[in-house]
Amino acid sequence: MRNILVTGGAGYIGSFMVKSLLERGDSVVVFDNLQRGHRNAVDRRAEFVEGDILHEKDIQDIFKKHQFDAVLHFAGLISVEESSKKPEMYYENNVVGSQKLFSAALEIGNVKNFIFSSTAAVYGNPTKVPIPEDHPKNPTSPYGKSKLETEKNLQDLRERNNEVNYAILRYFNACGAAINGEIGESHDPETHIIPLAIRAAMQNKEFKLYGTDYDTKDGTCIRDYIHVLDLVEAHILALDKIMGDGGGYCYNVGTGEGFTNREVVEMVRRVSDKDIQIVEAERRAGDSSELVADVTKIKKELGFSPQYSDLSTIVASAWKWHNPK
Repeated sequence: MRNILVTGGAGYIGSFMVKSLLERGDSVVVFDNLQRGHRNAVDRRAEFVEGDILHEKDIQDIFKKHQFDAVLHFAGLISVEESSKKPEMYYENNVVGSQKLFSAALEIGNVKNFIFSSTAAVYGNPTKVPIPEDHPKNPTSPYGKSKLETEKNLQDLRERNNEVNYAILRYFNACGAAINGEIGESHDPETHIIPLAIRAAMQNKEFKLYGTDYDTKDGTCIRDYIHVLDLVEAHILALDKIMGDGGGYCYNVGTGEGFTNREVVEMVRRVSDKDIQIVEAERRAGDSSELVADVTKIKKELGFSPQYSDLSTIVASAWKWHNPK
């Protein structure tokens, strides 16, 4: 049994991560400020501590009280659009907060193993698709820049101390819900296309389609969608890797297949059997035209093989979460 700290464990991906770790027999402490997470999303078998990575006393106290084998860091702000409006908030939380967390983990908790929740937004507008991990990093949003800065901080920590082990996981589009509809995606504000399209279908309201003039087959953005259950499995594989072999690693987490926004909305229409009233709008600041992962590395090194990430399964699971029987 391993003792694991999950920051942001009351959030969407974090709550799935906590459940998976517990089912493997690990002991889990969740650390979350609940500003965007949900207390009821945290598995009751985990210990919950309310606190903020920006508050040094909060994070120092948790490392004084517990001895952890690894930290899985999900406590970050995630909206491209919001980051363009509030860049200082994203820098403070995602960069400064992460620095404080890593420092306390190393200096007080003597923790050497870290999994960091990063993003494909670090690549910016790619010059090569599918995008490999060594692609140039030119993020176009403060969100992407904040994640890239934290990646660099982790890499610097290992350069100074080769006992520090890390895996950086660059998510493409995380989505979906538990297959049984038990837990799912609930953000405030919600910015992700699948839950927004589902809400529009449920409430018979207009769905705003941002950007219809991209250089793609139907003029809308192309994204690579990874089911949250597969995403969590990637974290498990990465954690086993760093705790078994040590080292520092970066992996894309996606499927290698892209869908346009119109194709996603059409899948929601098919699954829900409801019409969706589309209203075309201007592009959102910071959005890239096409983000599709090259997943060669994670498949080769970790044996990663998504099981739930076909678009119909993703949308059907999300629909079941939003429409419980």
